[in-house]
Amino acid sequence: MNTKGIQDYELRHSASHLMASAVKELYPNVKIAIGPAIQDGFYYDFDNLEISDSDLKKIEKKMRQIAEKNLSFEKSESNSAEAKKILKDEPYKSELLKSLKGKITFYKHGDFTDMCEGPHVKTTKEIRHFKLTKLAGAYWKGNSANKMLTRIYGIVFKTEKELKDYLQLIEEAKKRDHVKLGKELNLFSLHPEGPGFPFWHPKGTILFNELKNYLTNQNHKRNYDEIMTPQILNEELWHKSGHYENFKENMYFVDIDNKSYAVKPMNCPGGLLIYKKGLHSYRQLPIKNAEFGLVHRHELSGVLHGLFRARSFTQDDAHVFCTPEQLQTEIEDCIEYIQETYKDFGFKEILTFIATQPEKSIGSKQDWDLATKSLEKSLDTCKLKYKIKEGEGAFYGPKIEFNIKDALGRLWQCGTIQIDFSMPRRFEATYEAKDNSKQTPIMIHRAVVGSLERFTGILIEHYAGKFPLWLSPEQVRVLTVTEKNDKYAKEIFKELKEAGLRVSLDIKPNSISKKVREAQLEKVNYMVTIGDKEQEKNTLAIRTREGKVKFEVKIDDFIKELKQEITKKQ
Repeated sequence: MNTKGIQDYELRHSASHLMASAVKELYPNVKIAIGPAIQDGFYYDFDNLEISDSDLKKIEKKMRQIAEKNLSFEKSESNSAEAKKILKDEPYKSELLKSLKGKITFYKHGDFTDMCEGPHVKTTKEIRHFKLTKLAGAYWKGNSANKMLTRIYGIVFKTEKELKDYLQLIEEAKKRDHVKLGKELNLFSLHPEGPGFPFWHPKGTILFNELKNYLTNQNHKRNYDEIMTPQILNEELWHKSGHYENFKENMYFVDIDNKSYAVKPMNCPGGLLIYKKGLHSYRQLPIKNAEFGLVHRHELSGVLHGLFRARSFTQDDAHVFCTPEQLQTEIEDCIEYIQETYKDFGFKEILTFIATQPEKSIGSKQDWDLATKSLEKSLDTCKLKYKIKEGEGAFYGPKIEFNIKDALGRLWQCGTIQIDFSMPRRFEATYEAKDNSKQTPIMIHRAVVGSLERFTGILIEHYAGKFPLWLSPEQVRVLTVTEKNDKYAKEIFKELKEAGLRVSLDIKPNSISKKVREAQLEKVNYMVTIGDKEQEKNTLAIRTREGKVKFEVKIDDFIKELKQEITKKQ
């Protein structure tokens, strides 16, 4: 971590302590749990705290009063017995104490003491530019079997300007919220009858399918075959793949004919079964199979969030089976594919990481080292800078992670390239090598956008619902000024539709200003206004989504311009 990173951590972590002390003063009966610094700020979990959003200002006020006292953060060390006495009235801290060995570190400011490793800023007066942002529920230790605690989130910065800029970003993010826009633009909905399972409306289905069609075309261009595998497979398969022992808590199970089956959380075991159906020579490799596989994963209700965190989603998976000699070329092809895709969707900045072997994994260290070095070499060849995420790989292999930066500067982890030596070996997948020996292929797991649902949510927020023409569910809307213009408008509508454009017709008995306003709110790319002048001259009046108007446009010229815009993915 660089010096600035350490300083930011100290400030955020100190702010969490300041908040906890304020809550303790205001609500003396609360019990404190954990209060870490996080990427965008800090939070603290409390038990026996019943408050609403309106109480956050009161807590903020108390925090400022404490901060102004310029209290020092004083560090002390205790042995286990002493620490136990200090924490006798804090059950959650006492539980954490049981897992600690050696000297126990405490930090104190004023009358508030917390068991903590630190570090902290010197005094409370350094914590000046902060705001409490929201309340949430959180299970103790993230386990739904434990008690639900009250979590308070906050943000803190070194300067007032940084705080104001961040709050403006939050406000803009609220306007772009994909759940809000999904409802306003009639794209998708969420229902209590299926928590975590999105319902796609006609316009949203168009958007989803356009994304899928784009990826399908890219797959064909890059010589992938497409496959489809079942939703439900028997439990034995998931033991064989390693998912049962490493991923069971995220899986759904069902009994069929007195046997246990699992709803697939991943597509790879099915892809391996298809590979094994044939005899393969090294001459046939690489074999590249892509699948738009609908998967289901159990997520706690508290973390569900629209399309970003759902219980069912479609992965744009591919599994490449190759020889060791082909590995580097295939990784580099995946990298190029992913970069080209993000560029087409208007993402200009990409951060790249290599995630290495986690604590819970399968396979030998030798395989993990070789796979990790292969990923590093490919990124070096492609001249891509990257950072290491220690211990954050998949349980079956290391991976490259691609993080895209959206219009608000937020990072989203999407594409992955994972190298897997273990699963093909577990499934006894083979190919015939040059010397006629049976060898195990290397398996590359590749996803370009990851979850199509999640990526669609990212696009909604990135574009603020104003989709580029090639993606837009409704590209053109034909509007009439009066009933007299209906016949000509219907002719124009028919020509645009026959040209392959996604077009609608508004001949409702509303004023033209109301019709235009409705189309703008629904973020239609182009509005074609048909009045008496247009009808007489056999032309169109074109209004863009941004309000630019062009008169006396010929229908053929309009169609030509739109097709060029679609082709260029502007």
